[in-house]
Amino acid sequence: MLVNLVPSASAAIDFATASLARPRPEKKPAPVAPDVIDPVARTQISLEYASLQYKDHCPLGMYVVPSPETLMVWDAVFFVHQGYYADAIFKFRLTFPNNYPEAPPVVQFMTDVVFHPLISHTGIFNLAPRFRPWRPKEHRVFDVLHWIKTAFKKHALDEIKESDCLNKEAYRYHESTSSFAGLASQSSLLSQSAPALFDRDHPSMKGKPRDAMPFRELPPEQLQLQRKKIGLQECAEDKEHP
Repeated sequence: MLVNLVPSASAAIDFATASLARPRPEKKPAPVAPDVIDPVARTQISLEYASLQYKDHCPLGMYVVPSPETLMVWDAVFFVHQGYYADAIFKFRLTFPNNYPEAPPVVQFMTDVVFHPLISHTGIFNLAPRFRPWRPKEHRVFDVLHWIKTAFKKHALDEIKESDCLNKEAYRYHESTSSFAGLASQSSLLSQSAPALFDRDHPSMKGKPRDAMPFRELPPEQLQLQRKKIGLQECAEDKEHP
């Protein structure tokens, strides 16, 4: 659900085209073809996507759209506002199983690489600390989205157990917060880089669902026009480097 979007100084989201922002070398969960989607799952997923319009259902700074190929895949982008990962722009994908809501969606970060205890080197995000077990009559997608956002906050990082970590190196946060802060900040900076935001049409994505939320870099004159339309003022750095 698209709310409160403020583009960065050099980027905009292009919803008219589709490609994958950051390819992953490993095989992703295969999307289910539309003609074999269970009717119950299709109805439930449709209702839950529609519910994201309600207040507080979609977390602030997070934007979600279904894949052009199938309702069983949602693409999302998360703008981190504060904390260790402040100013990060993380893209992730939710892939729903055909028996949803009996089983949870798979969450995989597409931004390469997110340094976080709950995110593996292939981008898989561990839902277990929040959903142990997953309760189909109680848990919903908006709960998953809120857990993803919460997992990047200090109080959640403090409570993560080593047994839940998919990235053991990142768990060393508990030993040295200063080192962790530096690596998290580096992850944030990399997520804002042009290769992370604008890498498109990679051969490894052949046959995979298109990214429903691609970024495209705007020429300076178009960027200035868009900034004016949404009321953003020109900063001092922009004036020094036109």
